[in-house]
Amino acid sequence: MTALILFGVFFLLLFANVPIAIALGISSVATLASESLPVSAVTANFYASTSKFVLLAIPFFILGGNIMERSGISEKLINFCRTIVGHRRTGMALVTVIVACFFAAISGSGPATVAALGLILIPAMTNVGYDKSYSAALVSTAGAIGIIIPPSITFVIYGSIASVSIGSLFASGIIPGILMGVFLIVATMIVYRNKTLILIPKASAKERWAAFKDAFWGLMMPVIILGGIYGGFFTPTEAAAVAAVYGIFVGMVIYRTITFKDIWELLIDSVSATAVVMLIVGTASLFAYVLTLTGIAGKASAALVSLSGGNKIVFLLILNVILLIAGCFIDANSAMYILLPILLPVARTLGIDLIHLGCIMVFNMAIGLVTPPVGVNLYVGCGIANIKLKQICSAVMPLILASVLALLLVTYIEPISTFLPGLLATK
Repeated sequence: MTALILFGVFFLLLFANVPIAIALGISSVATLASESLPVSAVTANFYASTSKFVLLAIPFFILGGNIMERSGISEKLINFCRTIVGHRRTGMALVTVIVACFFAAISGSGPATVAALGLILIPAMTNVGYDKSYSAALVSTAGAIGIIIPPSITFVIYGSIASVSIGSLFASGIIPGILMGVFLIVATMIVYRNKTLILIPKASAKERWAAFKDAFWGLMMPVIILGGIYGGFFTPTEAAAVAAVYGIFVGMVIYRTITFKDIWELLIDSVSATAVVMLIVGTASLFAYVLTLTGIAGKASAALVSLSGGNKIVFLLILNVILLIAGCFIDANSAMYILLPILLPVARTLGIDLIHLGCIMVFNMAIGLVTPPVGVNLYVGCGIANIKLKQICSAVMPLILASVLALLLVTYIEPISTFLPGLLATK
């Protein structure tokens, strides 16, 4: 009965288009009240979940990403990649994926990556012969790499819940993020193998050098963030603050595209985005608290162990199915808080590396950004391309399939996600 109230109220509100943070909070409080459980714990739990030091990385990474987006770095990265690979047959698709990987290492957010790159890349792709719907679908799917390649807000949330090193989680996402990009490129080459595309003239060495110099300061941002973390100069939270300061320096001093007035607007935008994330963190944490307090999480964990028969391979398959379905309806941060209390005990029982588990979960949530009906990236892509959701949903299917194939490799070949963290830990 308790589970029925908790999940029944939650999904009822969700299908009534109530914001997910509000749905999580109301369903949690309703369950506590109906079971005569301590409702007074709501405020304490909310405060405790949002006052963790590691979560300070979120507002700084959001601010740093917003600053680099406003400074015009996306256009410079696109131009640089265009001079390198744009002349190839599927050159603009290559540019889209490569730039998405670069920008992912700046923004840490899927929708932000799509918004920053879509305005330039979608028209550029259609100009050389790609369908507008496919162009929007590719930008939206490539933008999902933004939560896999570090810095990633979703990895920060997972690390704070599972008590796993954020630096190790960041390292675990590099190879899987690149792998997803490779699969998207291959999928595009297959889809457009018999279609005519306009070839872009090959850039000269002089043009490539000029584009590189123009994009240099933007390319240095992920080097500073990740180099600083793995070089032992600062923690991920400190790296986020450094990224924000570096972004301001580049925007105001190097590119001179940001003014003091822009800084105020950027701060407001970043505070608003942070508030949304932290509200979800607070209410989702409360939801997880109710799951644990009522014993629902324990029973669900036991059921998962029983269903998988204690077999790690079977459990990982079930895990992916659950996460892919969840990604169709809820955002990544909420999914972490709702599902981790159930999944963590099972993972520990079966001896699954928690860094590997985190990478699998984040990869699934990245795919969830482009799976209808609640794929956030799809809506951003539709808005930029001015097309209907139905059109982009049809075009995105081969890209989702390619992403799922990459996910299976990440799931069952553990070193893909654990090699870099293990390598960096030995130094």
